[in-house]
Amino acid sequence: MTAREMGPWDESEVDFSEGLERLDLGGLLVLATPGVDVQVQADQATGVVTALTFAQSGAAVQVQPYAAPKSGGMWDEVRGQIKGSITKSGGLVEEVAGPFGVELQSQVTGADGAMQPARFAGIEGPRWFVRAVFLGAAVKAGEAATTLEGMVRNLVVVRGGDAMAVGAPIPMKLPNAPAAPAALPDGRPILAPFVRGPELTETR
Repeated sequence: MTAREMGPWDESEVDFSEGLERLDLGGLLVLATPGVDVQVQADQATGVVTALTFAQSGAAVQVQPYAAPKSGGMWDEVRGQIKGSITKSGGLVEEVAGPFGVELQSQVTGADGAMQPARFAGIEGPRWFVRAVFLGAAVKAGEAATTLEGMVRNLVVVRGGDAMAVGAPIPMKLPNAPAAPAALPDGRPILAPFVRGPELTETR
């Protein structure tokens, strides 16, 4: 299992009295980082949020949370699937040691047909798994990578106690979606979306 001594965190591991302002997107709570835009990808037909992208000039990381088995090992399986998919589509991929453990460094075909670099990371927590795909300048070590890796490490995953199939996406929502609880089940408050900091944009 990938070590995550520096995050991302399970909701049970976070002291919500610390006063940090987080954007409530359902399955993920996002900490504000100046200069980083938070983009929400939603299915046009259903309005269901499918992924988040943290972006700054020339760099981005897309994150998606999934339900995982208690025993862990999901990243090993997913990593094999990603490698197979990239190779089948004519891309290049290799396993490397990265900030989140074993990662995939790859060259994939972009929307314009040209090859572009991408770095895949997988982080496992208590019954959850987060896949992160770094793009642009965030693929290689540097300031952009450090900033966006920090966004990933500061995520709080709200898995919930409901039974979920392994690999099922953990539900996310837009920050202004109705029926958002004012508090977690144990009474801890959900902090309001931040006013200053990242710009939230919805893409469909």
